[in-house]
Amino acid sequence: MRINPRGRSSDLEDRRGASGGGGMRGGMGRGGLGLGGFVILLILSAVFGQDFFSLVGGGSGAGATTAAEAPVQDASEEETVQFLSAVLDSTQNFWAEQFPKIGARYQRSTLVLFRDVTPTACGTGQAASGPFYCPSDGKVYIDLSFYEELERRFGAPGDFAQAYVLAHEIGHHVQNLLGISDQVRAAQSRNRDAANQLSVALELQADCYAGLWGATAARQGLLSEGDVEEGLGAAAAVGDDRIQKQATGRVSPESWTHGSSEQRMQWFTRGFQSTSIEACDTFKG
Repeated sequence: MRINPRGRSSDLEDRRGASGGGGMRGGMGRGGLGLGGFVILLILSAVFGQDFFSLVGGGSGAGATTAAEAPVQDASEEETVQFLSAVLDSTQNFWAEQFPKIGARYQRSTLVLFRDVTPTACGTGQAASGPFYCPSDGKVYIDLSFYEELERRFGAPGDFAQAYVLAHEIGHHVQNLLGISDQVRAAQSRNRDAANQLSVALELQADCYAGLWGATAARQGLLSEGDVEEGLGAAAAVGDDRIQKQATGRVSPESWTHGSSEQRMQWFTRGFQSTSIEACDTFKG
């Protein structure tokens, strides 16, 4: 990308120097559970209807770690931190411009960088879970080791692959602000049989929202040659079918929660080729 980092975003919260990680030191890419382990726990939770994640890292963990008093100055990660800061500001500026068009007001999210574990309003956040959004506090959580895993284990390198991941999580923030997330949770409670299908639609919509931002970034001249392919590669890398095949050797569409590689690429592309949020209605049909 040709995006120009200008230091750290005011919407960035750096907890990488937090203390109290305890037994979870190591995280993804550092000898801990890893993304592969997370995938296995995800599949087991879906198959047996039990929260297997509660068996890892221990409890809700509120207060298990505290935020660092000052931002970490890690030279090996600072370039990535500043790049993500620029992407964060770009995505949020985009949505701040879009919301008035649909009669809404955008409230900015916060990107929390952490290592291994961190407290959230949704319970203990763990690196093993990969990047995630917590609707209860409106924050996006990322352990930077995820990007190493994305490149090394899943073959999705590149700065726009990193940008896609963040834009997808900001897409969940958009869904939360618009009440879409609440509507999906209510529908899942009413119809348990459709819970996974609704989850897939929610995730694919976030992919589409990432594509909408990507299209604007392209019109602003921020994308370089090959960036779109990097985004598509990242979308494909985290498709349920590909992850299941790698983790277990089998594909079980009935247990999908995020959509197949093909679906994720399709909806990112649809957003990229569109100019309106209405194009991202993944719940039709």
